[in-house]
Amino acid sequence: MRHSHSTVSPVVEAWTTYRTSNATQWTPAQLVRAKNADPLRSTRVSVVIPARNEQDTVGAIVATIRRNLAERVRLVDEILVVDSRSTDHTVAVARSAGARVVSQDDVTRGLPRMEGKGDALWAGLAASSGDVVAFVDGDLRRFSPHFVTGLLGPLLTDPSVEYVKGFYHRPLVGHAGVEADGGGRVTELSARPLISLFFPELAGFVQPLAGEYAGRRRTLERIPFVSGYGVEIAMLIDLMDLVGLDALAQVDLGERLHRHQGTEALGRMSAQIMVTAWSRMFRRGLVTEPLPPATLLTQFRRGGAEALPNLDREITVSDVGVDERPPLAELAMSRPGVPA
Repeated sequence: MRHSHSTVSPVVEAWTTYRTSNATQWTPAQLVRAKNADPLRSTRVSVVIPARNEQDTVGAIVATIRRNLAERVRLVDEILVVDSRSTDHTVAVARSAGARVVSQDDVTRGLPRMEGKGDALWAGLAASSGDVVAFVDGDLRRFSPHFVTGLLGPLLTDPSVEYVKGFYHRPLVGHAGVEADGGGRVTELSARPLISLFFPELAGFVQPLAGEYAGRRRTLERIPFVSGYGVEIAMLIDLMDLVGLDALAQVDLGERLHRHQGTEALGRMSAQIMVTAWSRMFRRGLVTEPLPPATLLTQFRRGGAEALPNLDREITVSDVGVDERPPLAELAMSRPGVPA
């Protein structure tokens, strides 16, 4: 057996040193000045929040952005919540907090129906108007304005940056206590190995699946959006291929608190990420077929009414195939403007 003591590649090390920053580097006032630096036209900024049944958290997120970054200083021009088929009071809560709310299905009417977060993100990009668009998940707790200012910092102060990815500490709260960095299980078990083995140029990203990121509209409109949980890894790979690694950056946002999913749900998420990565591997000639041999995930659930004899397990089968919305720039339709 051969053992090696390897180091990170010089390309990744150089990029990490040059393109990693901290949210504390910029104040809202500094970013307002940067946003308005062009005397002919200021940069318009949108914040898009995809939300499905997030009535307990989305209101505080919207209100924090509105008070601190839209009213106190005029940094954010638009706060847009994309309702992804919620069955609770997400829409009413978001509107009362000051967001414009659009329905994922209204924005994509006339197009094939798709499921999952990626489709909501595509709808948010389509319905928003900013030159720079920041995406923030709707389940964050103890939300702080620096989540937005950190993402906007590199884009408003450095014209060579096209896309910024957030990273953070993710404590995992369980019955036995708090594990300081126990979150991000899908990243460590699925995404990071896939990236390191097949897309090593992206190995410097601390959290490739982070739900907080921002980009320039002109660039985001040129990439497809994967419909499910593969959207984040697809976005990174596609953007690298489109604009190059040096146009991508990452920012330390501190600590992120949010709702954690169970292991079974994380398994489905991991499978979608693998299917998505496979399609990009095909594009690079690393595999010979555009789709993996199967997209059905078999899982075993303990007990239950449908438990199999002698197994005490119920078999569940999920289709983890993903669809893609085409790049907005290639779609022969006007950008929807759905009224709030």
